[in-house]
Amino acid sequence: MKELINQIFSISNKEQFEKTCLEVFQHQAENCQVYKDYMSHLKVKPAAIRASKDIPFLPISFFKTHEVLSSTAPVEITFSSSGTTGMVQSKHLVTDLSIYDQSFNLAFEQFYGTIENTCFLALLPSYLEREGSSLIYMVDALIRDSKHPDSGYFLHNHEELHQKLTQLKSSGQKTILIGVTYALLDFIEKYQINFPELVVMETGGMKGKRKEMVREELHQILQDRFGVNSIHSEYGMTELLGQAYSQGLGIFNCPPWMKIYLRDTNDPLSLISNNSGGINVIDLSNLNSCAFIATQDLGKLFPDGSFEVLGRFDNADIRGCNLLVQ
Repeated sequence: MKELINQIFSISNKEQFEKTCLEVFQHQAENCQVYKDYMSHLKVKPAAIRASKDIPFLPISFFKTHEVLSSTAPVEITFSSSGTTGMVQSKHLVTDLSIYDQSFNLAFEQFYGTIENTCFLALLPSYLEREGSSLIYMVDALIRDSKHPDSGYFLHNHEELHQKLTQLKSSGQKTILIGVTYALLDFIEKYQINFPELVVMETGGMKGKRKEMVREELHQILQDRFGVNSIHSEYGMTELLGQAYSQGLGIFNCPPWMKIYLRDTNDPLSLISNNSGGINVIDLSNLNSCAFIATQDLGKLFPDGSFEVLGRFDNADIRGCNLLVQ
C-alpha cells in the first residue's frame, strides 16, 4: 500500500495517471463494500474496466448513509460536512491522515510555492465554530508549517485583521488570506486596502448568512476592495482529500492525482465531453475511501483538463466549497 501511495503522489503524466487510477480502482472494487455493492447493482464487472473514463462514479450522497471505506485500519479522524439543523451530514472516515497531509501540502506547493515563510491569515468563522472540518485541519497545518509569527485565525476581529494586512503589505511579506465568502464581504464593508501582492482565496459560499451572488460580481467587489487583480478559490469538499485551485476567473486546475469528468445531467451513468454537466471527480488521494465520486455540482470542462463550477443540481444541499450560483 505504501508503494501505491508513493505512486499516486509521483504521477507526472497521463499514462502514469491511467495506470495508477486503474490500480486504485481495482483495489477499491474489491475492498470498499458500498462501492462493490453499487457496481454489482449496476452489473459492472471490475475486471472489464480498462480506462478511467469507464470507471463508475459513486454518488456523493453515499457518504451520508454509509461508511465509505476501502481499508480495515482504525479510523484516525472523521471529517464531516457543514449543514443546517436536521440536515444529514456527510462523513469521511480517514484511516491515514498522512495521505491527506501529503495531498494538501503537495497541491498547495504546486500552485503557490513554498509554505514555509508564507504568512497565512484565515477568516473562517463558520468553519471554526463547528467540529470536523477538513478545511480547518488543512489551514491549521499551513499556519503551523509556515513558521511565520503573524500567521493565524481571525474570527470577527476585523480591525485587527486590517492592521495586520497593512503591516504585512508595508514589509513586503508574501501573504495568503483564506476566507469564507460571506466573512470576506463582512470585512470589506468596513475596511479597504490596496495590497496588489496579496493572494485572496475565497472558499465556501454564503453559509446561509447572505444572498448568493454571481461569481463575476462577487470577485469584482473583492478585487476592488482588496486592490488585487484576481480572486483565488479552492475547490474541495468533505468527501475529498484533494483540492483543485483557481488563480482567477473561476477556472480550476487539479493536481496530478485528480481528474474531472462531466456526466450527462439526464443520464448520470453517461459521460459527456463538451458543454456542461455534472462534475465527477477522480481523487486518487481518496485511496482508503472511494476515489471516484459523482458530486452534486454542475461544471464546464476545458480541453486542458481545467474546469469551471457553474452551480449545483436542483434541491442539492447547500454545503461544501465554492458553491456559487452562476
